[in-house]
Amino acid sequence: MIETTQAAPLEEHRFPCEQCGADYRFDPGAGALVCDHCGHSVAIRQGGPARAQLRELDFDAAIADRLPETEMEETRVLSCPNCGAQVEFDPGVHAAECPFCATPVVADTGVHRHIKPRGLLPFALDEAAARRAMTDWLGSLWFAPNGLQDYARKGRKMQGIYVPYWTFDADTRSRYSGERGIVHYETHTVVRNGKREQVRVARVRWTPVSGRVARVFDDVLVLASRSLPKSYTDALEPWDLPALEPYSPQFLAGFRAEGYMVQLPEGYAEAREKMARQIERDVRFDIGGDQQRIHALETDVSDVTFKHILLPVWLAAYKFRGRTYRFVVNGRTGRVQGERPWSAAKIAVAVILGLILAAGIGYLAAQTQ
Repeated sequence: MIETTQAAPLEEHRFPCEQCGADYRFDPGAGALVCDHCGHSVAIRQGGPARAQLRELDFDAAIADRLPETEMEETRVLSCPNCGAQVEFDPGVHAAECPFCATPVVADTGVHRHIKPRGLLPFALDEAAARRAMTDWLGSLWFAPNGLQDYARKGRKMQGIYVPYWTFDADTRSRYSGERGIVHYETHTVVRNGKREQVRVARVRWTPVSGRVARVFDDVLVLASRSLPKSYTDALEPWDLPALEPYSPQFLAGFRAEGYMVQLPEGYAEAREKMARQIERDVRFDIGGDQQRIHALETDVSDVTFKHILLPVWLAAYKFRGRTYRFVVNGRTGRVQGERPWSAAKIAVAVILGLILAAGIGYLAAQTQ
C-alpha cells in the first residue's frame, strides 16, 4: 500500500473562459481549449522539449512506499454498482449514468488516492468523427439489427474517456539451455498395393545448445482498467506512445478520466508475462535451426521503471431491446471494437434464401441429367 500521510489536496480541474466565465473544453480538432458559449479559444502547447518531463518512476520505490508525495493525488470518483468502474466526476455532479455500461448511478463522495498520471495521449478525433467510425463499423456487419444502427446514429452523444494504463521499462538478461533441431530427409522403400515405392521421411537431428540473450524493454503496455472487456481494449492497439504528452489537466477539460483498478504489482506481473513471451521468441531465434527445444530459461530483470498514463477512448453504451451494447473507439486512430450485435430476422432471411438457392441448384442439376 502507498502511505497515506500528507495526502495531496483534492484538485478541481475547472478552466473558466477568460472572456465569459463559462467552462472551456479541450477541442481535439483545434488542439486547444475552446469555449462553446462565446467561441474564445486558448492554445495548449503540445510536443517539443516538454516531453522530457515524461520521466519514469522507480518500481521498487513504489512497492516499498517510498514514492515522493508529489507523485500522489486524490480525485473524487463515482463508483458504478454494476460494472465497478471508477470515473472522476466534478464535485457538483450528484447523479449521472455510467459511461461504461449505461447504468444510472448516484454520485458519491468517495475519494480515490492514486499515483498521478505521468503522461497522456490527447484525443485526436472529436465526437462526430468517432460516431462516424462507429456507425460505419456497425454498417459493415451484415447481420447487425438495422434498428441498433439507426439508434446509434441518432442516439445520445458518445462519452470521451481517458482510460488508465501502466507502462513498464526493464533491462533483462537471460540464460538458456536447449536443443537445435535440423530437419533432414531419409529415403525408405515401402510396399503399397503390392508395389514397392520410394518415400522420403522427415527426421530431426537434435544438437544440445546453450547461450544468453538480452533485451531492453520500453513501454510495455498494461491495461489498468476492469470496466471493459480486455479483448476490446487490446484490439484498439497499436497506440502511438512516442506521441505521449506530459500530463496536464487541460487535456481533460470536457472529458472524463477513469481511475485505475489494476494495482501496480498486478500490472507488473502482466508486463512480466509479456516480456517472457518476447524473451522466449528471442531465445528460439538465437537457437536457430528448423525447430527448437527450450529446457531451461532463467532471466535477471533490473532497472524496472513505470509510468501511469491515460489513453483516449470514445465510448458508447446503448440499451437496445433489453440488452446493453458497448462500443469503443480509439480516440487517435478511429479503430472500433464492441459487442457484435446479431439480427435474428436477418439471419432467418439469409437461411431461407440459402435453402431456396440450394433447392434451385439441385433442381437444375436434376433437369440436366
